[in-house]
Amino acid sequence: MLDWDKLRIFHTAAESGSFTHAAEKLGMSQSAVSRQISALEEDLSLKLFIRHARGLVLTEVGEQLFRTAHRMHWELQQVETQMSESQDVPTGLLVVTTTVGLGSTWLSSRVHEFLMLYPDIQIEIKLNDAELDLAMREADVAIRLHRPNQSEMIQRKLFTVHNHFYASRDYLAAHGEPRSVEDLDNHRIITFGEPVPSYLAEINFIERLGRPDSSPRRSSLKVNAIYGMMQAAVAGIGIAMLPAYVTEGQDKLRRVLDGVELPAYEAYFVYPPALKSSKRVGVFRDFIVGKAREWSY
Repeated sequence: MLDWDKLRIFHTAAESGSFTHAAEKLGMSQSAVSRQISALEEDLSLKLFIRHARGLVLTEVGEQLFRTAHRMHWELQQVETQMSESQDVPTGLLVVTTTVGLGSTWLSSRVHEFLMLYPDIQIEIKLNDAELDLAMREADVAIRLHRPNQSEMIQRKLFTVHNHFYASRDYLAAHGEPRSVEDLDNHRIITFGEPVPSYLAEINFIERLGRPDSSPRRSSLKVNAIYGMMQAAVAGIGIAMLPAYVTEGQDKLRRVLDGVELPAYEAYFVYPPALKSSKRVGVFRDFIVGKAREWSY
């Protein structure tokens, strides 16, 4: 039988990437953490970590044990939360994941209001353009820019994400405003750098619009983040196709070529069936759905 205390220390060390950082989180000495890990490895007669100058690297068996320990850790958190949620007031930690662009603009600007409404809930937002696995408990809920691939996930459509062409007022004053798609050939453009996430497959539509497939427009700048593209447009580098949520409140940008039809995609609120009865998930879902309905895009 594995010692849970050793397993807990192993889980923290694997997440932290070093004994030093794990010790800080656990309130232990670095040597005590190291001794506990060594004792666990001795119990198992297996090596769990490769000690590297830049930190800890999990062995193959270490990876397997970490996945199991992570599920156990998550399930214990859920039990603790469910016990506290047996009261009337939603409480506990809620881990939310979404894209860097949506999370750093639309979501982050609204979280303060939610926390004012529900002060006993703690929010952790994990911004990642690579999707975290809800089934593996890498996060509790997600806001995704496409319909979930896993059919068992509970989903709620939030809104349609519309894209528009934007340029800064300074750029337009210096270079003029494009009046037709063909005019884009005479302007600097900003696009998304490689690799392009699958859910943003059409994000570089400006390169191909009105051009032969064999001769796309050349970008003056590529940035592999929507938020970075927006900041580049604000700085006056060129014209960018951006989702409306990332330009909210940006008075330095103007929409151009408004009559051109551009690609759009759907945003969804997603969570696993295991959290269907969670009060903190329920109130956060209802809050986000309400904000989505209010949003003018």
